[in-house]
Amino acid sequence: MNSSNAASILEPQSRVQVDLSAFGQNVRTLKRLIPTSTRFCAVVKANAYGHGGIQCAKTALENGASFLAVVRISEAVTMRHAGITAPILLLGEALPEQVSFLASHGIRASVADIQAARALSAAAQALNTTLKIHIKLDTGMGRLGFLHPDVGISKSGNAAGIRQAAGIAGLKGLGVEGAYTHFAKADIIDKTHAKEQLTRFNEMVAMLTDMRIYPEIRHAANSAAVLELPEAHFDMVRPGVAMYGMAPSDEVDIARHKLTPIMSITAKIIYVKAVPENFSVSYGCTHVTTAPTVIATVPIGYADGYSRLLSNQGYMLVKGQKAPIVGRVTMDFTMIDVGHIPGVKPGDDVTILGPQGNERITADDIAGLTGTINYEVTTGLTGRMPVLH
Repeated sequence: MNSSNAASILEPQSRVQVDLSAFGQNVRTLKRLIPTSTRFCAVVKANAYGHGGIQCAKTALENGASFLAVVRISEAVTMRHAGITAPILLLGEALPEQVSFLASHGIRASVADIQAARALSAAAQALNTTLKIHIKLDTGMGRLGFLHPDVGISKSGNAAGIRQAAGIAGLKGLGVEGAYTHFAKADIIDKTHAKEQLTRFNEMVAMLTDMRIYPEIRHAANSAAVLELPEAHFDMVRPGVAMYGMAPSDEVDIARHKLTPIMSITAKIIYVKAVPENFSVSYGCTHVTTAPTVIATVPIGYADGYSRLLSNQGYMLVKGQKAPIVGRVTMDFTMIDVGHIPGVKPGDDVTILGPQGNERITADDIAGLTGTINYEVTTGLTGRMPVLH
């Protein structure tokens, strides 16, 4: 078998396409919104929100990012094995047995409580190394981090949270490089809560300074704050979803910044059949035709991350026209009604996400139909479809 025949046999029937050129432009656009002295940390966790972690990380660095952020240690390991040498911040938990790899590969650990800090310190000392850390401060997210005295039910009880951080100053084997927080509501028009968090963050950094802890890199800004809260830019920003051309919420206008969605999902129709009136489609017979029509089968289903909640709602694009989904989305296939589109045949292109002709399906469109957010639409892709760049 020659290589061309092999390529033809292995050509996927459905695929994810990512426009790295548009991604690079999005990164440059976001970078222009921050001071030149502020570092750009590209958040490429969860396989770059489903867009391909390695390729997006490299493209972000080529277009002005100087830091990367992931959540799982496996993601950081994958980056290093791919030859990426930029500093990486591990937003998730770091374990003592990981210290050797973290310290030797320039991966920064997040520290959210004193017990974890002590365990990392002991491991670093045993290895005669120094691990760079970023202290996580909980200013109102309620997820991870040392608590501000004003957060929670009991101020006196929570005051111990930030005071515990004082113990980090005396821990050998740890080098405090940064301190950071994460916004819970920066992606809404009313920035009251975000600004309260910002005030708390500034106060907590001042408390750390009083404790002889001097973080070089202060960072707080997620995508929404990069776009709409310049006072939160500090020494580094951490944009995620906006880099991929998606809005943090429907209250954040990314169109005015000309940020472009970079993902499309396409497939080829594998089967077409004319059916009569009163013909039922898919499991449960939840769709019954009201007139003779044509049903096309598309090779994508919930095993690919295409939600079963799209059953009997939503549409795909064929020949630049909307073709409604009929019947239940199955594990491997979805059926669409193409009776109003002339000449549809097996092998024709279908757009599941992205533009075709004058129409476009966005992750927000799919999220609206399934009761979720655009983040879940792209990160929920299972990896069965190849991601092409």
